[in-house]
Amino acid sequence: MTRHDPTVCMRQMLDHGNEAIEMGEGRTREDLDAERMFQLAAVRLLEIIGEAAGRVDHEQRQRFPQVPWRDIVGLRNRLAHGYDSINLDVVWRVITRELPPLVRQLEKILGAEGADAKP
Repeated sequence: MTRHDPTVCMRQMLDHGNEAIEMGEGRTREDLDAERMFQLAAVRLLEIIGEAAGRVDHEQRQRFPQVPWRDIVGLRNRLAHGYDSINLDVVWRVITRELPPLVRQLEKILGAEGADAKP
């Protein structure tokens, strides 16, 4: 497998999504303002999720239209290129509201992909 294998990329999205969710557990939106390391880590995890999503080929994206591929990649681009004007309200919303359903979708997809790969 290459690093651009769609299953590997989706696994990276899942792993980093879980990590971002766990990082936010027990914290508040105000903590994101107050803790610079939390900000940097949260933004970086979202960038990685978006980069991995961007590496999933068109065919695989078509197979899984329930994943908001364009939005995920778009967020990555906004975070990476607009680093000097990141809206932490958006970062918090993504971590607390949008990542949990994405993680569930990816778990289903990867579970089905794993089942397909079994003899």
